[in-house]
Amino acid sequence: MTAPLILAEFRDPNTLIAAARRAREAGLRELDAHTPFAVDGLPEALGLRGSRLRLVMLLAGLGAAAFTYALCWYSAVVDYPFNTGGRPLHTWQVFLVLSFEAGILAAALAGFIGFFVANGLPRLHDRVFAAPDFERASQDRFFLSVADPGADEARLAALLDGLGPVSVRAVVP
Repeated sequence: MTAPLILAEFRDPNTLIAAARRAREAGLRELDAHTPFAVDGLPEALGLRGSRLRLVMLLAGLGAAAFTYALCWYSAVVDYPFNTGGRPLHTWQVFLVLSFEAGILAAALAGFIGFFVANGLPRLHDRVFAAPDFERASQDRFFLSVADPGADEARLAALLDGLGPVSVRAVVP
């Protein structure tokens, strides 16, 4: 069984950041925020760690470039050496162009696929969509969602007392 989902709605991003900090300091887990635009400082307030997508893209690009270079070298030097006008078989200048292009292509594909995997996409439905007025998260409201098994509406409302949330409610799927 999944943990209950509780949504707190706010009017401005600064209050959302303060609420996220309070919730994290209180030991609540599974915090998420839904905003109409990027909010500076929100990932730190939620306690999110940095993405490893850049490292994945770098490794995919370097790996594909190395593989392509090795493939070019093997085909030109070992498998089918073709001496044309006394030129060397290992013409690394020509191999670099193909290696670079393959590395860029692999990095882009790794970034594209990694983005979808990291975000759990394609996900056509999420239980947060059942919340009343949640469509305003893409317009002018800021939502903090808590999916901690130990959280309930009363505890979250007491924790956010003084911040003036518009509402604190449980989402019933």
